[in-house]
Amino acid sequence: MQFSLGCAVWAFKGWVGEFYPPKSRATDFLNLYSRRFDTVEGNATFYVVPDREVLKRWAADTPAGFEFCLKLPRDFTHNGLLKPSILNALKFLEHVQVLDTRLGVTFAQLPPSYSPDSIDDLTEFLTALSSTKTPLALEVRHPDWFTEPHQSHLNDLLQKLAIGRVMLDSRPVYEAEDDPQVHSERRKPRLPLQFSLTANFAIVRFISHPTLKLNEPFFQEWVTQIDLWLQQGIRIYFFVHCPTEERSPHNARHFQHMLEAQGVAVPPLLWDGLEVPPTQLNLF
Repeated sequence: MQFSLGCAVWAFKGWVGEFYPPKSRATDFLNLYSRRFDTVEGNATFYVVPDREVLKRWAADTPAGFEFCLKLPRDFTHNGLLKPSILNALKFLEHVQVLDTRLGVTFAQLPPSYSPDSIDDLTEFLTALSSTKTPLALEVRHPDWFTEPHQSHLNDLLQKLAIGRVMLDSRPVYEAEDDPQVHSERRKPRLPLQFSLTANFAIVRFISHPTLKLNEPFFQEWVTQIDLWLQQGIRIYFFVHCPTEERSPHNARHFQHMLEAQGVAVPPLLWDGLEVPPTQLNLF
């Protein structure tokens, strides 16, 4: 399987009644989610490291082929230099191996304050982590990383270590000026989108707008790009966010249908294969 589609979370109560069946219990959310999408962006590990038993339960609750793309804890990535956190980051990568085949790409998100001035620190950190052979990716947010010569230096480093570069596409939430629906998501940086492949896989984090039609031109651009990458044998993880979380699954599903309609070779969406229970009639 070369293409996986999902959201940033699975434990969202607002999905009960539509994305999840009515009266679904929180303990069933992960199992239900994994019957609809085949991957999830593991934002939970950014805040709290789950214990071994929780990870085992995650693996048991999901079918073969499902993958968690976990985020490195912020304690490692958001406290200045990265070098002091190398040992703890290595322990984390070892800890999550309990997920076994359910473990996809693990990625580090660096804060906007982490600039190319720290390239030596970043090199030492990534070199140490790459020695584990765990698939890794990096998201940078300081604007200088998107300018030369820093962009080329970073891409060269990532290619050397076979580490992917996370592509954050926040354009939809900046498209409509002063839109209160997306104000919260504008905390995410407005950075240039660069289709930078530095490994044999790609991670895309798409920040969608709650109004579906405002995503269309950006989705279309990704349809073309994904088609090209799949023809090149690139493994792709595409995660759809939305400031109105209720809309995330539906926006992701719409993107899947766009890919299919234009003949892109993606696997069927699990969600589309679920049987819809018949509507019960009330008898009076």
